[in-house]
Amino acid sequence: MSSLNRIMIIGNVGNDPEIVKTQNSKVAKVSIATTEKYKDEEKTEWHNVEMWGKLADIVEQYVSKGSKIYVEGSLKTDSWEKDGEKKYKTKITAYRMLMLDYKGNNSGQSKPQSNAPNNFDDSEEPLPF
Repeated sequence: MSSLNRIMIIGNVGNDPEIVKTQNSKVAKVSIATTEKYKDEEKTEWHNVEMWGKLADIVEQYVSKGSKIYVEGSLKTDSWEKDGEKKYKTKITAYRMLMLDYKGNNSGQSKPQSNAPNNFDDSEEPLPF
């Protein structure tokens, strides 16, 4: 039997992207907040997201703190040992991103908006909707 590791979130970027260049590629790291609203309260979850290669280039150029984006990817868990204790960090490795608040012109955000694509897909899979 097959398995599936796919996650889709829509949320707001909580920090300007951190861009890290490796020998062969580039990675953009962002935190994305998703919020559930109940009658009298809200609950916000923070998701660590990494976007590689061409997708990192798009994020670097057009995404900034406060941007509303859709991200699709898979969950990955890193582990390491610190002071004799095993530590874990779960992140989303994204392969698809849509900029949901893109206006097509300079909308007051700190990043230039002209000629930006409104979505970027780094996968071969069709959209599920």
